[in-house]
Amino acid sequence: MAEYNITQDDITAALKDSYNVTVSEAVPWQLHNAISAAAMRNIAEAWKTSSSDHYAKRRAMYLSMEFLVGRAIQNNLLSLGLSDEVATLLQKSGADYGSLEEVEDAALGNGGLGRLAACFLDSAAAMRLPLFGYGIRYRYGLFRQGIENGFQTETADDWTRYGDPWSVRVDADAVSIDYGDGQRVVAVPYDMPVVGWRNGHIGTLRLWQAESAAEFDFAAFDRGEYLGADSARILAENISKCLYPNDNSYEGKVLRLKQEAFFSYASIRDAVRRHVAAGRGIEDFPHWHSVQLNDTHPTLAIPALIEELIDRHGLTFEQALDISKQTFNYTNHTIMAEALEKWDIETLKRVLPRAYEIALQIHEAFLNELYAKGYDKNLIESVKIIAGGQLHMARLALFCGAAVNGVAEIHTEILKNDVLKEWYQLYPQKFQNKTNGITPRRWIRLCNPELSEKITRHLMSEDWVTDLDKLQGLKAYTNSKESIAEFIEIKSLKKRQLAEYILKNDGVTIDPASIYDVQIKRLHEYKRQLLNALSVLYIYFGIKDGSIKDFYPTTFIFGAKSAPGYARAKGIIKFINEIAELVSKDPDTKDILKVVFIANYRVSYAEKLAPAADVSEQISTAGTEASGTGNMKLMLNGAVTLGTYDGANVEIVREAGEENNYIFGARVEDIAKIKDTYDPRQIISKNPRIARVLNTLIDGTVNDGGSGAFRELYFALVDGASWHKPDHYYLLLDFEDYVDTKLRLNADYHDDRETFYKKCWLNIAGSGFFSSDRTIADYAKNIWRI
Repeated sequence: MAEYNITQDDITAALKDSYNVTVSEAVPWQLHNAISAAAMRNIAEAWKTSSSDHYAKRRAMYLSMEFLVGRAIQNNLLSLGLSDEVATLLQKSGADYGSLEEVEDAALGNGGLGRLAACFLDSAAAMRLPLFGYGIRYRYGLFRQGIENGFQTETADDWTRYGDPWSVRVDADAVSIDYGDGQRVVAVPYDMPVVGWRNGHIGTLRLWQAESAAEFDFAAFDRGEYLGADSARILAENISKCLYPNDNSYEGKVLRLKQEAFFSYASIRDAVRRHVAAGRGIEDFPHWHSVQLNDTHPTLAIPALIEELIDRHGLTFEQALDISKQTFNYTNHTIMAEALEKWDIETLKRVLPRAYEIALQIHEAFLNELYAKGYDKNLIESVKIIAGGQLHMARLALFCGAAVNGVAEIHTEILKNDVLKEWYQLYPQKFQNKTNGITPRRWIRLCNPELSEKITRHLMSEDWVTDLDKLQGLKAYTNSKESIAEFIEIKSLKKRQLAEYILKNDGVTIDPASIYDVQIKRLHEYKRQLLNALSVLYIYFGIKDGSIKDFYPTTFIFGAKSAPGYARAKGIIKFINEIAELVSKDPDTKDILKVVFIANYRVSYAEKLAPAADVSEQISTAGTEASGTGNMKLMLNGAVTLGTYDGANVEIVREAGEENNYIFGARVEDIAKIKDTYDPRQIISKNPRIARVLNTLIDGTVNDGGSGAFRELYFALVDGASWHKPDHYYLLLDFEDYVDTKLRLNADYHDDRETFYKKCWLNIAGSGFFSSDRTIADYAKNIWRI
């Protein structure tokens, strides 16, 4: 591997030149910027060499609306082998390496989709693969979440206010994007290094920032039209201002469409430009490039490429479509029809008229192909790319791509047999499965050094960091009392550290001796945070009336952000916080039950939560979670899964043993049998304990501040609401089994803590399959051919 080195002089000089302070005087962000600058100088030559090597061979492009990269400095220094060296240098100068944790995350994503993208780039760099990431450099990312009176608040997350030392602006590669309403913006790339694990290899994430193509209107300013003078800049910068602008309004929909076109067109034009500059024939583009569409957000890259090939390089539509079919691949992340993107044709015509023309040609070519092959008209109607006045983006990706993949075995089977069954009938050869994974570098080696050191001692090598299957060797220590006792002590340490972190960040005191029951993921009804909250109330009432005895003290930790316009999800957050107040103030339960809703859940918070968790709540309705990756992070750090037979949970219990996890609830086939006759009121009428819990939403037990949110939650469950049928995600169907399983888990911990932690240990040993290295190797071989 390449040798890297950061000296005391490097840090001292950077601090003096930029801020005129010494190491001991510097505040955390100044230390961060100085150390990062020194690291960037170290890797400059290796990055240049790696990029040249990538461009000289067939490469893959990963287009994603989100890259939830988190905080870069600790991960990069660790991968470079410099973290201990830098920590020692700072300590000698009177500074603290740990203070770097005060630096902001790059919160350029919302959840698993964006974090997955970041893990994939890490794995590709660790494996020296030519994979380039392309996305948007959001000014504010998602948002900074606060909690006021139990309600979520949103403020701008200004993650670059102290600079961004891990990005390099590349003006020479800027691209102009024109919209149908006359707006022209410039897409300016910022490149971020993706440091391979101690191998001298550096990958690249290119993020596009929107800037105005028009200059400041000095004449308008001189006339006193101060806002008008700068309006072009403001409108342009809005395109890369925030992730997922609220699209409840027409203006919001237009902005989101412009966002998706912005980075899709810029990325394709960047690739075509480089291809031509290398002296390669345009017809050979698919021989040198494979483009992965991470969900439907980048699907406009398809008409972008076809437009480039036709309008700028003189190919026919038929030639361009053929190249598209060889170039693009599509990852599906959802089985829910309402989440498959569709764009209104009239909006598309106004904003992207050329893309609409190309989409219409693709639509007609598809229909001609189907009619020529004699397919049934009902089948053809069900798969039309343009239908109901909308462009169906998933269908566009399916027809114009070489491959489509689900992200867990059960998810892919649902796609083939239900959600995309007509497409599977048409193109069975396109369908693949690629079960998601996580990078072990960040998600255990960085965030849990104590456990990592123990694993390395047991396996007598650190090779497991790049070959996670080697964790199978830990099974040999399952019956070693000494080893399990040491593991328990490490877990206790991580629980104490998390307790300190929660007290500092959220002002809540929790008991490290309690069970840490953790549910961390974005807030959505299908993920069923509400079911978890209701179960806590069930236990609360059981402790109060004596029907639940000897309950081992448990801290229920929630971390989640709701989309700003998602009123029901915000109501669930308020409900959780009301339950937290109820159980903590009751003298009968304050020492037994604790509920914590942490504010502003993000990558760096997850790095504290995953090592400390005893229980990983993965309780989505069977058949709704595509995969989940939070479940993998918690498993890898030694938590049991309390979950449904859904997403990657299926493979988790296969790898670690169902006996070492806690699976409950209806399965996909069970729900299919009852979905047409299911009536949650029947369950409520037969179970007064469930009725009592539900009634808290309307009987004043908890207070929604006069918002009506709790009443809306109640009637959505029992009667349905908007497009939802009653209890659309079957909370009450699974409720009794869920509570029973939760109580069984609690009793197992209470009765035999050592055996419980053996289950946790075996989950670590069985987690090798969930390395993103394995997933990327599969993509590289079977889709991208790199």
